[in-house]
Amino acid sequence: MMLPAVFADDDLAQRFVAGLDEVLAPFHNVLDCLDTYFTPSLAPADFTRWVGGWVGAETESYDTALTSSEAVPDPETIAALRAAVAAAVRLHRIRGTRLGLAEAVRLVFGVEPEITESGAATWDARPLGPVPGEHRPALHVTVRLKNPSPADAHRLERLVAAARPAHMPYAVQVTAAERTSDR
Repeated sequence: MMLPAVFADDDLAQRFVAGLDEVLAPFHNVLDCLDTYFTPSLAPADFTRWVGGWVGAETESYDTALTSSEAVPDPETIAALRAAVAAAVRLHRIRGTRLGLAEAVRLVFGVEPEITESGAATWDARPLGPVPGEHRPALHVTVRLKNPSPADAHRLERLVAAARPAHMPYAVQVTAAERTSDR
């Protein structure tokens, strides 16, 4: 304690300041480590989830696992949450594109999605050339998982609804991955 010399020998002042130190120590600890709170790989999981809400990261699929009072959250779930929050800014830049949708699905499900869409782009030196793609916009996203559940279909539905182009009608499908023999 760095008290003026007049209070150095005063027992009451020493005890009073010691009590303040005990109360204020957690605040000083947070302020000393403030930069780590804004680094998703180092921040506490609950704070990372909260920051994910601020930056618009897709963290809904991790909320149940992290708020459950029954058990300690799975380290893989926490790692996936940290990756989603860290990728949020990059995903916002490519949101509404095929690449952005594929990356968002990959972050949540850990597999490469199959995406088919109706649009296309081309270049032609002659004006009024044929228009590529289909006349009706459409988007179809398929995810193949080892053990799919109805909850996975719901998660994919919500994810595609948020990450697709706003004008694009869509359909999603979650199927079981084909099992291959290791022999």
